[in-house]
Amino acid sequence: MEIVKQLVEWVVAWANSPYGPAALFVIAFAESSFFPVPPDTLLIPLGIANPSLALLFALVCTVGSVIGGMFGYWIGIKGGRPVALKLFGEDKVMFVQLMYQRYDVWAIFIAAFTPIPYKVFTIAAGVFVLDFKRFVLASIVGRGARFFLVGGAIFLFGDTIQYLIANYFEVAVSAFTLLLIGGFLVLNYVARRFAQKEKARQVVEQTPSPAQRE
Repeated sequence: MEIVKQLVEWVVAWANSPYGPAALFVIAFAESSFFPVPPDTLLIPLGIANPSLALLFALVCTVGSVIGGMFGYWIGIKGGRPVALKLFGEDKVMFVQLMYQRYDVWAIFIAAFTPIPYKVFTIAAGVFVLDFKRFVLASIVGRGARFFLVGGAIFLFGDTIQYLIANYFEVAVSAFTLLLIGGFLVLNYVARRFAQKEKARQVVEQTPSPAQRE
């Protein structure tokens, strides 16, 4: 957890740099395919420092994230299932495959909007060859809704949020860290439970009935 917290603090520190907006784009891009820290951690302090530009920062974040998701899709296409298994493990890959079978690109929207690790779904989308145009559309809607919700709140309530962050910065960093870890833990737990049920179902299906034994 300490390493994750240090990464969050490193990302937040870019808010005090003149290269903050560029860093936001790069981090949003990287988080969609391999980097663990969500770009919200930089979007919020950048927006608070310049509330009038919060919506512009949300746009930068959305564009970077969607392009990063497209890169993740390309990784999945080129690397196939072996790369996904190496990166995420069999349980997660099986779970994401089921999500795509049941919900198609809606699974992308859910991952794009929530703290669930988006990168797992972008790479898996390439592995399972989801329709690319619909994948991009779901990513734009999900990521845009998430980041513009944050940017819009800062645009409207910047002064109040600025006061809260200034007085509770460490709490905010810790909250982001817990949220990030929580997203991974939830995905791990759900994927593991699904894998256990799926393996049990396969065992039952492969076990011959008394009639078949005769």
